[in-house]
Amino acid sequence: MQLTSLSAISPVDGRYADKTWQLREICSEYGLIRFRVLVEIRWLEALAACDAIPEVTPLSASAQERLEQIAARFDIDEAQRVKQIEETTNHDVKAVEYYLKERIGQHEELSKVKEFMHFACTSEDINNLAYAVMLEECRSQVLLPHLDQLSARIAELGRMYAEQPMLSRTHGQPASPTTLGKEFAVFYHRLVRQREQLAKVEIMGKINGATGNWNAHMAAYPEVDWPAFSAAFIRDLGLSPNPATTQIEPHDFVGEYFHALERANTVLLDLCRDVWGYVSLGYFRQRTVDGEVGSSTMPHKVNPIDFENAEGNLGMANAILGHLAGKLPVSRWQRDLTDSTVLRNLGVGIAHSVLAFQSITKGANKLEADAWRIGRDLDENWEVLGEAVQTVMRRYGLPEPYEQLKRLTRGRRIDRDALRAFINDLEIPAADRDRLLALTPADYIGNAADQARDLGKED
Repeated sequence: MQLTSLSAISPVDGRYADKTWQLREICSEYGLIRFRVLVEIRWLEALAACDAIPEVTPLSASAQERLEQIAARFDIDEAQRVKQIEETTNHDVKAVEYYLKERIGQHEELSKVKEFMHFACTSEDINNLAYAVMLEECRSQVLLPHLDQLSARIAELGRMYAEQPMLSRTHGQPASPTTLGKEFAVFYHRLVRQREQLAKVEIMGKINGATGNWNAHMAAYPEVDWPAFSAAFIRDLGLSPNPATTQIEPHDFVGEYFHALERANTVLLDLCRDVWGYVSLGYFRQRTVDGEVGSSTMPHKVNPIDFENAEGNLGMANAILGHLAGKLPVSRWQRDLTDSTVLRNLGVGIAHSVLAFQSITKGANKLEADAWRIGRDLDENWEVLGEAVQTVMRRYGLPEPYEQLKRLTRGRRIDRDALRAFINDLEIPAADRDRLLALTPADYIGNAADQARDLGKED
């Protein structure tokens, strides 16, 4: 059967193919080969620029242009040629080396130095750098922009509903009121913090040979300071050099990267569940979409499906990211190959994350607060003011303030009149009594509105 979005095994490339297209050029097999090609070309260019390696003369403008054309014009057809070569080599990185030698073979100058393509490199020298560049592009081009868009939308909802009072629920039970906007403020600050931690993860690389000691490099050119040369090369790729490795870069930074992404995903999963609950309570209505169906049998339903889809994809993402973060830093002795097939799934966890980000954004754009429904819940729970009353009683030394309010309110609802009758009997200053008598559940919000009013404007 021909591979299409209908025959794909993974929903990332099947049902959701139209939502993950941005990752195809970065995280696919094609993307990996493209990054390998780039690293190999840059390595040859670096060798040519080193005076201590006279056998590779400085590249002419013509040679430089040819190499840049190979990198810039590398497309799916060129990647297919690499795969054809791999059918013979049965080695993916060697296939890239042979492909590049093939592509420069007709250029007189480059053909003379083609044996310096992949010079002194083990496959992992190329692979670790290719994956590192892949993760950097994923972060800068996909993940951070999505997280910025999400945090901006959450901040917008926070400001929009900054002053909308709402009954809180702790342990699922009525609790001291807040505002709807302030609850979005909590998620905004949590998400921004995790976003910043993801952005700060140092993406590392190595190019130091078969066991990390520059053995072959030093055998050929002992006069070259290979650690410094390699570090400069890695920095030129936009990465940080790892000063000591075995054959493989140990992937600790990959664990840090995915743990940071996991934490951001966990914040958003928590948001999805809370919003789902608020929709269930009727605090939010969802704008309907013409032609959309909520149930195959119940026509009235408008399901919070975007937040449910997001929750499911966040769970899938974190399951994959957690395995990658836990497995990749572990390798037997100088290397084993258990990382090879695992690394090819870098894009899968990221893709499920991106699917969730898109669903949350879509769902958030449908939300409309139902002020009447929220207000009704507040008006039905005057007992939440018991906290305020007993705290004022504590100030003025009245006996057993907590216990008195417990007897009045615990496990049952009281109305405004019952609470006011209790307040009128208190021996407290008149100004404080009047303030408590004027208090309503909708007014008892502390500084919640202030926490949300200017949300995101400082960024």
